[in-house]
Amino acid sequence: MNHFFDVPYALHILPDLLRASVYTILITLVGFAIALVLGLALAILRRSPIKPLARAVGFFVEFVRSTPLLIQVYVLFYVMPLYGVTMSALAAGTVGIAVHYACYTSEVYRAGLNGVARGQWEAACALSLSPWRTYSGVILPQAIRPMIPALGNYLVAMFKDTPVLSAITVVELMQQAKNIGSETFRYLEPITLAGLFFLVISVTFAQLVRRLEIGLRLP
Repeated sequence: MNHFFDVPYALHILPDLLRASVYTILITLVGFAIALVLGLALAILRRSPIKPLARAVGFFVEFVRSTPLLIQVYVLFYVMPLYGVTMSALAAGTVGIAVHYACYTSEVYRAGLNGVARGQWEAACALSLSPWRTYSGVILPQAIRPMIPALGNYLVAMFKDTPVLSAITVVELMQQAKNIGSETFRYLEPITLAGLFFLVISVTFAQLVRRLEIGLRLP
């Protein structure tokens, strides 16, 4: 207890924090995969010629983006069971963070779609391509490349927001560090290690996104 940072104790708790970090990474990857797909769907629906549908989707996106993630996961885990919708803490946390970031990624998609030259849309219409063929074969291949840096930023941001899920009893990396601290009354080592894990994993995610951006760059 007299040491400023007890290395043997840090090595002792390291396996527990490593397991929690893997758990946190899995939550992030699953949530981000959902956010990518749902965000694209929201962006396309927001461009719908059916005005009531486009406005409803727009309102949903702005509502979710304008309210805290903590409140949203609280509603999913504590309020929705009152109306017959019950989820585990892990499911509620993953769904909550996925939907929250889907609304942010939808704006990235919307900006990318709007950045495609109008002539491309008109050419697809002139060829009588279906909406599916228009998006998958003409528009998205041109729009995706500029979106990658922004989408990568949201991947890192989602990973750093996973501690919010501890509010609904999800034992992710930060919660595991706090649990270890509360058991031993030594917070320096677990919190420091958790911070280092967040730093290393966030930088790794950023580098992977950077390599993907370079790999997809046009010559």
